Amino acid sequence: MVIPFFDLKAQLLTIEDEIKSTVNDVLDSGWFVLGERLERFEGEFASYCGAAYGIGVGSGTEALHLALVAAGVGPGDEVVTVPNTAVPTISAIRFAGARPVFVDIDPSTYTIDPVKLSTCLRDRAEAGGRVKAVVPVHLYGQSADMGAVLEICKAHSVPVIEDACQAHGTEDNGKKAGSMGLMGCFSFYPSKNLGAYGDGGFVTTSDPLLADSLKELRNYGQKERYDSVSEGFNSRLDEVQAAVLSVKLKYLDNWVDRRNELASLYDSLIDHEKVTLPVTRDSSRHARHLYVIRHPERDALMAYLKENGVSTLIHYPIPVHMQQAYRWLGLGEGSFTEAEKAAREILSLPLYPELTDQDVRSIARLINEFTK
Repeated sequence: MVIPFFDLKAQLLTIEDEIKSTVNDVLDSGWFVLGERLERFEGEFASYCGAAYGIGVGSGTEALHLALVAAGVGPGDEVVTVPNTAVPTISAIRFAGARPVFVDIDPSTYTIDPVKLSTCLRDRAEAGGRVKAVVPVHLYGQSADMGAVLEICKAHSVPVIEDACQAHGTEDNGKKAGSMGLMGCFSFYPSKNLGAYGDGGFVTTSDPLLADSLKELRNYGQKERYDSVSEGFNSRLDEVQAAVLSVKLKYLDNWVDRRNELASLYDSLIDHEKVTLPVTRDSSRHARHLYVIRHPERDALMAYLKENGVSTLIHYPIPVHMQQAYRWLGLGEGSFTEAEKAAREILSLPLYPELTDQDVRSIARLINEFTK
């Protein structure tokens, strides 16, 4: 038995004719950057998310970076987020010239703890801090508690920029990820629920001025060709990727539904005694980008599964504040106990629409054998 963690080719085979046809159409057009296919996809995905505007950019990291810049974040400012995220979240904050300020997580959902967020914003205000944005991370396809986050941030007059890079199709209280904050930021990295065949990113917003600013920022600050009205960057979602994503978007909800079916099967089969299963908040529609369990002997379980042909990964093994690149922040082990404990125990199991029920049964059986 060999079960890969992810199988991009299996997905391609289900839509191969459509993908090849649309890519050939782009090639035949001879137009590859900032064309009609991008404009069409921007409208489609913004509408899907429940936002008025969508701006395609080069990557999820750049989506966050440009959103922060558009929100007025700059050198000397602070941006609040969580330490158990992918490093790109922090890279974007640093690209904007700001300093990351971390808040620990809710241990059941792995998303930002609203009570600790409130305390952080109060403490930073009393200390004369310069918090200019809060970036809640919708981790593994689970939305942060956006009702609480938005209420807290409104009280402190701090904008919320959603890191929705793992949350294509996620909902909270009936609202899609990307429609709740001032802006929402997505990645189209190939392994995402909605993935391109290369890098790509997206920013959603319902503010027309921010939308215009983002379009300028992604293209050298140009309002018109060769007329830069601000200092900008080069970060554009190309026509090939936009065309591919338009095809895939039609299937996204079905893929998310299948991910939830498989997750429910895992839930029903895995012995709960030693394994902590993922939790879905009652108000949330979990997009199931990842299926993440916890086990006190995580490394041994991971090795056992590998020996038996099952590939797994850890998302993420080292909280950002403990990584060498960010030691300058002066935050060592013990700074964020929930994030650190989770990092020692979490394990991501295979989960993608083309995975079979029998694959899930086999993986669950191995986990149960190990726990016994």
